[in-house]
Amino acid sequence: MNKITVKTGTVCIGNESPLVLIAGPCVIESAQSAECHAEEIKKITEKLNVPFIFKSSYDKANRSSVNSFRGPGIKRGLKILGTVRDKFNIPVLSDVHCVSEVEPAAEVLDIIQIPAFLCRQTDLIVKAAKTGKTVNVKKGQFMSPYEMKNVVEKIESAGNKNILLTERGTSFGYNTLVNDFRSLVMLEEMGYPVVYDATHSVQAPGGNGTSSGGDSKYVLPLSRAAVAVGCDALFVEVHMDPVSAMSDGANMLKLEDLEGFLIQIKKVREAI
Repeated sequence: MNKITVKTGTVCIGNESPLVLIAGPCVIESAQSAECHAEEIKKITEKLNVPFIFKSSYDKANRSSVNSFRGPGIKRGLKILGTVRDKFNIPVLSDVHCVSEVEPAAEVLDIIQIPAFLCRQTDLIVKAAKTGKTVNVKKGQFMSPYEMKNVVEKIESAGNKNILLTERGTSFGYNTLVNDFRSLVMLEEMGYPVVYDATHSVQAPGGNGTSSGGDSKYVLPLSRAAVAVGCDALFVEVHMDPVSAMSDGANMLKLEDLEGFLIQIKKVREAI
């Protein structure tokens, strides 16, 4: 179906535009780490001609344990993301968690992301929409895809149609997420580009007690399926050494595997 094409910087998402990669470490671990990951991912995506948006969180506000690493915080984190954007000439995306974060985040971010757990927070969504920036909303694990129509209407009420809708799995029993790929079709029918979050879909939320678990071996097959169904972008958290990552290492794709991953994904995209 014909959807609104969302343009973020030089990257277009939707309709006949190329499949877009939203990628980066789960959380900003340091300025050096963020820049290094951005540079290496950009080299791979340029080689394969894949549009790239850098993603990393300045604050992981929904960690399992109070002792978990959350990131550098909004002030330092946004400064790091701004440097990445300017140094490598790529759009940047990060999460906001409360209304007070939206204005400073909008000064730096190209895409403001609403986390899955906050996708029903009306004030936060409307505030983000009023910035005029692209707003990416992750469908809550507890929500049906058709309920996201209400989220879309909240953003549209602010006069903003720069909307991305992200599928990231649905809760299935304890500590398990499953994907219903009909969801991608239902979200697409709302008229906006659809993103498939490949790495959070294989997460086991809170599965390790004080942290989340996951199984990254399913990232590629599920991504192939999502692209075959027809998503417009893939959201893939990537790390040079997932074992030592400070957040979500179990479900992240290893950087050295990214090129082979994208080669397979491009073949699926071309086939459809």
